[in-house]
Amino acid sequence: MSRETYDAEARSHVETRSEGDARIVVMAGEFDMDNVAALRTAMDPLAPGVARYVLDVAGVTFVDSTALSVMLQPGLERPVVLAGTVPARLARLLEITGADVAFDAAPDVARAVTMALPPRGSSRSV
Repeated sequence: MSRETYDAEARSHVETRSEGDARIVVMAGEFDMDNVAALRTAMDPLAPGVARYVLDVAGVTFVDSTALSVMLQPGLERPVVLAGTVPARLARLLEITGADVAFDAAPDVARAVTMALPPRGSSRSV
């Protein structure tokens, strides 16, 4: 299953696909309170059959607190893994907000889909 969604102003792009029980969410562009709807849909914490969320954020240029909140929401119930290189601006936001410990990390999407994850509530790091 693959779905692509573009916002009206084309500032952001969200693409989703499934691999096994993982939902892969590819994010690109700027994400803020005005265009977070597609990301919110992709990160539905109640999605049936999803055991983990894999976020490919290599193409992200900006994330505000609203978008960060959406990225964090599924992690209350299911692991959220940041795959690949996290852009410096996003890494800094995660660090200064303390949100970096809420995400698991993997070198790429393929590894993020198959890696063993710590039990919920364990310490993580980006």
